[in-house]
Amino acid sequence: MGRRSSYRSTERSRKGAITPFGSRTDVGCVRDHNEDSLIVAPPLYVVADGMGGHAAGEVASEIAVGTIAKHAPEHPDALALAEAVRQANRAIIKAASESVGREGMGTTCTAAILDKDKLVIAHVGDSRAYLLGDGRLHQITRDHSLMANMIEAGQLTPEEARSHPNRSVITRALGNDPATEPDLFEIDVQAGDRLLLCSDGLTGMLRDSQIESIMTRVKDPQRCASQLVNEAIAAGGVDNITVIIIDIVGQREKQIRRIARRAKITVAFAFMLLIAVMAAGAYGSWWYLNHSAYLAAEDGYVAIYRGVPGEVLGFSHSELIEKTDVKVGDLPAGSADRIQDTLRVSDLDEAYSLVDQYREEIDSRKGASRI
Repeated sequence: MGRRSSYRSTERSRKGAITPFGSRTDVGCVRDHNEDSLIVAPPLYVVADGMGGHAAGEVASEIAVGTIAKHAPEHPDALALAEAVRQANRAIIKAASESVGREGMGTTCTAAILDKDKLVIAHVGDSRAYLLGDGRLHQITRDHSLMANMIEAGQLTPEEARSHPNRSVITRALGNDPATEPDLFEIDVQAGDRLLLCSDGLTGMLRDSQIESIMTRVKDPQRCASQLVNEAIAAGGVDNITVIIIDIVGQREKQIRRIARRAKITVAFAFMLLIAVMAAGAYGSWWYLNHSAYLAAEDGYVAIYRGVPGEVLGFSHSELIEKTDVKVGDLPAGSADRIQDTLRVSDLDEAYSLVDQYREEIDSRKGASRI
């Protein structure tokens, strides 16, 4: 069978938020078929590495991811995820008893549910979960393997374990024991962290320092997943290789939406305030121009104007209301001069009142002169 690969980039979660991720699985350079299975269905992510030979491992891993996908909770709930893994274990054992696959088939399983800043993981076997945070890679899960036990007992160093003839022996897997229990992890993560789920086809070929370097350097999650698989193939690719990379958004999207919403509200409020100020200014100007008045000379007579003399912003804002019968020349010198220079009054009523006053003064002077 030729090399089988799977690629994904981004997918819409059940709640509608976009979770950036990348994934790839590859048969490697030595095996003739791929016994790894994976599922990416945000918020659920699963890697399973089957075992049993003659395609039985592939059957076990596919049963595992399918069963977990069916029973997994929609939110980070460690106990509910553990029950989904137990269901997968029972399903594999039942399938083997019914001659689906073969007796003794099994699989590792590393399942994660991520929602915002909450992460839960259920783990069986030697597939792994890593978290990259602040530029440092941390292994979350502990391998259920003979090598891990010997390292913890001080019988081997991690470097010696990489080439040990029994390095592939695992001590816990789905499909072997109805009482198998997963290890559970509940972790608070934050925006900017990066989660890695992988089969041992990656960690058997690359050291943690190499994985950390690639995950730090390659920013796009799909390119990062592909680069990790390519490096493992270049290092020998002696096993199937499966990688899922998830970039943790956490509360960042919610914060960005909140900030954007506040900015829109602020802009809308400022715009409405500006419109209100402009409207108030326009109304105030209209009211002032339509309630102001002045007296001026028009062909030698006193004329009443509404508005203001001269121009405002290049436009005339005055209207001739009446050219009266009062001659400017009949007025006292001081009054005549003020009329010639335009005499502003508060409103038309005051203008008419002043004109009546001028008439009375003129008539009074004419009467006195006749006596």
